[in-house]
Amino acid sequence: MGRHKLTHLLAGAILAAAGGGAGAMDPPSVEALLQAEDPAALTRWGLRYAHGEGMERDTAAAVRLFCKAARNHHGPAAYELGVIYMNGRGLARDDGLAAAWLSRAAATDAHAARLWRLLSTGDEPAEPRCVLPDGTVYLEPIRSVPDPDRKLILAWVERLAPEYGLDPGLVAAVIRTESNFDPKARSPKDARGLMQLIPATAERFGVKDVWDPVDNLRGGLAYLRWLLDHFDGDLELALAGYNAGENAVRRYRGIPPYAETRRYVKRVTRIVALEM
Repeated sequence: MGRHKLTHLLAGAILAAAGGGAGAMDPPSVEALLQAEDPAALTRWGLRYAHGEGMERDTAAAVRLFCKAARNHHGPAAYELGVIYMNGRGLARDDGLAAAWLSRAAATDAHAARLWRLLSTGDEPAEPRCVLPDGTVYLEPIRSVPDPDRKLILAWVERLAPEYGLDPGLVAAVIRTESNFDPKARSPKDARGLMQLIPATAERFGVKDVWDPVDNLRGGLAYLRWLLDHFDGDLELALAGYNAGENAVRRYRGIPPYAETRRYVKRVTRIVALEM
């Protein structure tokens, strides 16, 4: 279903549900709502979940809906998140988070600006996060696209690398060296995609579609994490293993004497050092 058609259907659901009575529709699921791209519709549904209007009150659902809308630069959604964290409505009060979200809304909302000034400590606002009632940070699911540009790939890396305990700068250096950010790259040795996974490695780390950029990225991150653990955090040995295989590193008890592998380790570590 196309985005515009989905948004149209959701808008119709909003109008029907708001009308109440026997003709009202059951509200769509939160997961279905999160597929919409209309921040105003997301915010309206977030308000209904936040206040329990026509449905059971659900702060977690409200935060998720507001979060997607706010990250699409929708001031009213940022304001609602600020108010939720300021009042501790359905979750733990957090004035820092409240101020961070209200600062996003302050440019176009005078009331948000007043609340922000009340909460602000004078420091630069923190990067706003969407914290759910159970204390976890909500991150929107990453949607893969077949031809991501470098900027999008780096955004994925920033999101995913911490999940694997990896530094995003290191991951970006590996991708740059492996494929130069080309999700369709294929080597003479049949290494494929952003992280240049050979079929055996892709299967080993649960990659279902090696040509799907996000799936490929997750597989490469899992392998790199495994190598770092296997070699007790030794970055150079882990990188050598990524290029030549961990068996070669064990066999030579260090970086194998392959010119390609030694160039690879030096190049990745040099890129990481330059980016620090």
